[in-house]
Amino acid sequence: MKKSSSFRWLKNQRKAVITAVDKKVPNGILEEQEQQTVVLLPRSPSTSKTYLPIPVDSLEEEYRIRSADDGKLFREEYSSLPGGSTQGTCEEANKDENKEKNRYPNILPYDHSRVILTPIDGVPCSDYSNASYIDGYTDKNKFIATQGPKQDTVADFWRMIWEQKSATIVMLTNLKERKEDKCHQYWPDQGCWTYGNVRVAVEDFTALVDYTIRKFCVQYQASDGTKTPRLVTQLHFTSWPDFGVPFSPIGMLKFLKKVKQVNPSYAGPIVVHCSAGVGRTGTFIVIDALIDMMYAEKKVDVFGFVSRIREQRSQLIQTDLQYSFVYQALLEYFLYGDTELDVSSLEGHLDKLHNTSVPLDRVGLEEEFKKLTNMRIMKENMRTGNLPANMKKNRVLQIIPYDFNRVILSMKRGQEFTDYINASFIDGYRQKDYFIATQGPLAHTVDDFWRMVWEWKCHSIVMLTELQERDQDKCFQYWPTEDSVTYGDFTVEIKGDTLCDTFILRDLQLTHGPEKQTRLVRHFHFHGWPEIGIPAEGKGMIDIIAAVQKQQQQSGNNPIVVHCSAGAGRTGTFIALSNILERVKAEGLLDVFQTVKSLRMQRPHMVQTVEQYDFCYRVVQDFVDIFSDYANFK
Repeated sequence: MKKSSSFRWLKNQRKAVITAVDKKVPNGILEEQEQQTVVLLPRSPSTSKTYLPIPVDSLEEEYRIRSADDGKLFREEYSSLPGGSTQGTCEEANKDENKEKNRYPNILPYDHSRVILTPIDGVPCSDYSNASYIDGYTDKNKFIATQGPKQDTVADFWRMIWEQKSATIVMLTNLKERKEDKCHQYWPDQGCWTYGNVRVAVEDFTALVDYTIRKFCVQYQASDGTKTPRLVTQLHFTSWPDFGVPFSPIGMLKFLKKVKQVNPSYAGPIVVHCSAGVGRTGTFIVIDALIDMMYAEKKVDVFGFVSRIREQRSQLIQTDLQYSFVYQALLEYFLYGDTELDVSSLEGHLDKLHNTSVPLDRVGLEEEFKKLTNMRIMKENMRTGNLPANMKKNRVLQIIPYDFNRVILSMKRGQEFTDYINASFIDGYRQKDYFIATQGPLAHTVDDFWRMVWEWKCHSIVMLTELQERDQDKCFQYWPTEDSVTYGDFTVEIKGDTLCDTFILRDLQLTHGPEKQTRLVRHFHFHGWPEIGIPAEGKGMIDIIAAVQKQQQQSGNNPIVVHCSAGAGRTGTFIALSNILERVKAEGLLDVFQTVKSLRMQRPHMVQTVEQYDFCYRVVQDFVDIFSDYANFK
């Protein structure tokens, strides 16, 4: 597949509005809509217009054209779609006995494509569920699109899973969103629960930053007393804002790959649901099908495929934003493909990356890194950091936090602009906002620094620079060499220090204000990182990451403050490595490219040089060598 060499980050980012109440904008782009019934967007009368399939080589250009002018052509294309089937009837869904089973009165399954349950003797209409069969790219009825179960339809939901022999449930909503109930919790948190004749027991649970995996042992209690157990896996995507789209398609593509891996070939349809079973559900199904089409035909037909599956369930894909997100995910997949590696193939991969003497063999490390540096920095999203009042609080003019994930301090009474600090929330492997990436404090931003540590309840600070390097100030000393020192409302007292191999561990006590509240903070000061270049070996990094993890488990997993001088190069490398190693331990997989790419979308210039990028790979290799049983632990 031909890869486009230059990539411009083309996301037409909606402006994130921060009110005083929102400490942090959710990870996505929201379109506010009041919703009791599902709001359906007005259709354009001229539905005669059709759109042809796009060859993958033209995808980048087509995406750019459609995104221009705030996505005007995406809106036009979206509103030219047929709303649903012209012949389809919804007689079953509209029967009095079934009306209560529908979550939204205007989202109903067609009679011709609805999932029919086995009737229960003496219960009228017990064959009805608000669920429709949907085709994949080539597989008929690959999916069942359904609404999020209501309290009184949970038993029907599990009966459907059992009768359809489904082994995988894809959940794309949270139970509550913006104070509204979106879906009833249809599984037990622990132990087991019986829904109708189906017994569901929790076997396993894994929570990651974008999704959670739950494994259930499901048994049907038949009239003859037999109970055959089956494994059903639920993959619950947790970072999709209602009516919006995820901030980037990276998490969704990872999630989709996991769904494909988990679903056994012999199983029945994959059950996909959000709240109504049309918006996010449709978006997910379309991305899956069109990636398959991309492989088979070297082209994608978004318009044609959405039109076709709307014959099976109306309104699949609910907003023009979701529709353009499909294109964005397909473009991301086309440009970067799957860069995930199994730990066991790391050594071979590194040999290829470093062996550029065979130019046609594979893009070398520089090529891979260059794709990252081609990402556009969204300057229009750095308004707060660029305000005249805040400019002097930044150490380096190019490295300013984005507005959508900057760390917000409480405003000092009567003092404008006191909510700003040059710091960004960064996602961890399992938790959103697990890190705070920030610059080394300046003399006049030290009290802001400690205010941030206090307000966000941080217990760990990782410092990756010396105070001075090559006769230049890199960071103001924000802790006392002995006894205590006061910055603004905070007193910092040194309680002890320990010299480890490559870092010094300082125990600091932070005391706040007249109430004299105190908190212990651990300061990990890494010494093996020259200003130019990288640490001589990876073991020191592995040790400090392990020490920080241990401290986090003991202190309650609040954000870890990480800084170097400007808060991007070494800081980004440390955070990238923490996330990569965490995943290697949990899954035996790594994706250095996407890990760094997603950091750069959260803060500019994270992992600044090709050397730092290469170091990420090398540390993983060192980690595997040190714990060689990891090489075959999968």
